[in-house]
Amino acid sequence: MRVSVVLCTHTLDRYETFTEAAHSVLEQTHDDTELVLVSDGSEAVYERFRTDFGDREDVLTHCNDENVGLLESRNNGAEVATGDVVAFIDDDAVADEDWVAQLVEAYEYRDAVAAGGKMTPEWVAGRPTFLPEEFYFLVGVTQRGFADGPGEVRNTFGSNISFRRDVFLDLDGFDTDIGGRKGDENLQGGETELCARLREAYDAGVYYNPDARVAHKVFEYRTDPTWLLDRAFWQGYSKRGMEVLVPESTGEEYDFLGQLLGEFVPQRLRGLVAEPSREKALQFVMLFVFTAAVGFGYLYGATKWR
Repeated sequence: MRVSVVLCTHTLDRYETFTEAAHSVLEQTHDDTELVLVSDGSEAVYERFRTDFGDREDVLTHCNDENVGLLESRNNGAEVATGDVVAFIDDDAVADEDWVAQLVEAYEYRDAVAAGGKMTPEWVAGRPTFLPEEFYFLVGVTQRGFADGPGEVRNTFGSNISFRRDVFLDLDGFDTDIGGRKGDENLQGGETELCARLREAYDAGVYYNPDARVAHKVFEYRTDPTWLLDRAFWQGYSKRGMEVLVPESTGEEYDFLGQLLGEFVPQRLRGLVAEPSREKALQFVMLFVFTAAVGFGYLYGATKWR
């Protein structure tokens, strides 16, 4: 089974980080892996692609005519890909060497139409001690409580998700309006919307394999409390937007909220009482602070999305 991994970028500013992502794909243990590099409208980036990877048979390169954004770039990459499966990874991530092999296992042994895995943190500037694992999704990392183990979920992160290519093309790929619908650049949820259509058309979700691992580089600015609170607010806003655009798409968020308040908060409180520490106390408080930020974002979204 051939797997085409689409990797997009639009600037040379983080080309070294991008290159690390590219090489992590080229060093996969699964032999039949193809890397599809997409430059989002930058001729300079495209020329570097050709210089650095142009002599490899397992690499395809594509340049968009103009800057069109990540979702359309991914769609363009899937169009030129030749694999049975099309997978996606971001330019600030590094795939485990068995990542593709673990995804293939879901297709060959689970008869999946889509598969994804676990995002793990690579703390570039150190782990923020105040950030509870329940809110790791704010930095693009799989949070505590996401899933009990392997099995079907609504969707995984966009930097660790894949589809049978014919299914992806049949669904017309990602909705390119999601990130800018009505001029709203704060609306997120490309994977959520696509996987809602996947469920409707194929009556299937994404098979989650936690052994299919991709590390996400968490740069220093993403560990700033102000940035994280802003992120949490717009996450809540996007959840309301998805409820309107894709009815019944946010059930997993409500399940997580129930688990957070009914299971994780009591567990953390017991742990704090049994073995008090500044870190435990700070994370306990931040559970409520981030929950409130998401809630305020949701309420703000309710005034915009009806």
